[in-house]
Amino acid sequence: MTLADELLHVLATWSPLEATYAGIPGYDHELPDPSEPGHARLRAEAAGILDRARAATDPDRVTLGVVVQQAEALITRIDTRLVECTLADPLYAAGMSHLAFLPQLEPAGAQAEEDFLTRLAAFPAFYGALAERQRGGRPPVDRMARNAIGFLDRFLALDTPFPQELGARRDELVDGAVRPSLARYREFLATEVAGRGRSDEESGLCWLEDGEADYAALVRMHTTTGHTPAELHQLGRDVLAELDAEYAELGGRVFGLTDPAEVRRRLRSDESLRWRDAEEMLETARNAVARATAAAPGWFPRVPKAECVVKKVPDAEAPVAAAAYYMPPAPDGSRPGVYFTNTHDVHTRDRFIAETVAFHEAVPGHHFAESLALELPGLPRLRRIALVTAYDEGWALYTERLAAEMGLFSSDLMRLGMVAEESVRAARLVADTGLNALRWTREQCTAFLRAHTVLSEVEVQSEADRYVEEPGQALAYLTGRREIQRLRRFAEETLGDGFDLKEFHGVVLGSGKLPLTVLDDVVRGWVGRAKV
Repeated sequence: MTLADELLHVLATWSPLEATYAGIPGYDHELPDPSEPGHARLRAEAAGILDRARAATDPDRVTLGVVVQQAEALITRIDTRLVECTLADPLYAAGMSHLAFLPQLEPAGAQAEEDFLTRLAAFPAFYGALAERQRGGRPPVDRMARNAIGFLDRFLALDTPFPQELGARRDELVDGAVRPSLARYREFLATEVAGRGRSDEESGLCWLEDGEADYAALVRMHTTTGHTPAELHQLGRDVLAELDAEYAELGGRVFGLTDPAEVRRRLRSDESLRWRDAEEMLETARNAVARATAAAPGWFPRVPKAECVVKKVPDAEAPVAAAAYYMPPAPDGSRPGVYFTNTHDVHTRDRFIAETVAFHEAVPGHHFAESLALELPGLPRLRRIALVTAYDEGWALYTERLAAEMGLFSSDLMRLGMVAEESVRAARLVADTGLNALRWTREQCTAFLRAHTVLSEVEVQSEADRYVEEPGQALAYLTGRREIQRLRRFAEETLGDGFDLKEFHGVVLGSGKLPLTVLDDVVRGWVGRAKV
């Protein structure tokens, strides 16, 4: 077994649900072990693999680079103990992610159905172990405990929380295992956590013991760079200032306004720029995805075989979910890629960012990166499914600007939405580091977002929740995009007339999901060969 395969087993054991979505066989019946001994065992295995990878002389340096970064990332996740204080986010909280994503699975065949039922039967053990871990762990933010309780209440109120047609055994397990275990976990949160957690004044990671060092480690993990929180904080402020010229140009064309603050104020306050209803939001997203899909062959040497469909975020998770997210297709083609858009409080959400978000989450953003990686022949599976935030989110943010080059935006208003979204990514560098490294209060964080972005109030609060629940993750977008842009400029300047943008995109997407330092080596190698 190779080092990549060994690490893949460790990662799949850490998150069996992610293994299922990635098509890794052998884990479809499992839930993770959130206990301290369970995490200690996985950490020891990852550390052993890391030591051997660092000492290896294998000529496949790309795969070794991915093994090193992924092992380091898992060790960081375990050492920072976020499982103890991340409670409510449907993507990142251990107690919520299974409720958000298990209902999306479509088990096909007798064994898959049996595996799914085995998972439901494991709910009592999993949620019991999770409560025990959180009982003696790092104190969460009190607001997050209340959000988690609300999520659980909505889930428990569903008549059929798991829509899969699995007969009477499903109903027996839901009533006999799932609902009681969730009710006990809810009671634990309500009686032992809510009202005893950290306040909004001390919600950043820096307020916890060893929190500053933990945050620095998470920044390295998510960005795969050596940038410090202070450097990223200043970078965010610099980019916000640079965007004012585009606000002035596009604001003049759309509204007759050239003062950037006035343009943002108009975007924020004009009720005609909100959605009429959920169907209008979904139809706009579908049209943008279809337009990008039709144009993609002119800009990419390969396009995914898998389709990308648009769905709304399920109602139970919508109040605490992000504005949008993407789930990759099944490697065997049995499930398409899905772009989820959040229709909760739809009348408060901004219409003008719809195309930008669709290009980011779906085509040519996450759907291309995720699907093409899964379809690459001959690569170690680890490189096809690795979670490298800066690569994943950097590519998706890069494609927002690429969409403008491709002529995909339907109006100047939608292009202005692209600038507004970039402001959010720059503001994240300031607000995430402010909250988690500079001891900002939640109010300081949300006030900064209101002043420098056009986010609605529900999205401002969702952003702040995100920085609390997954510290450092939001930093990866702009840092990753800037690295990809830097590599493109390097290739353009070095190759001159020989530069082919379509081929460059093929190189960036053609080696799997890579840490930025490894991607740098891959692009430089391509440029060197192209010069000959």
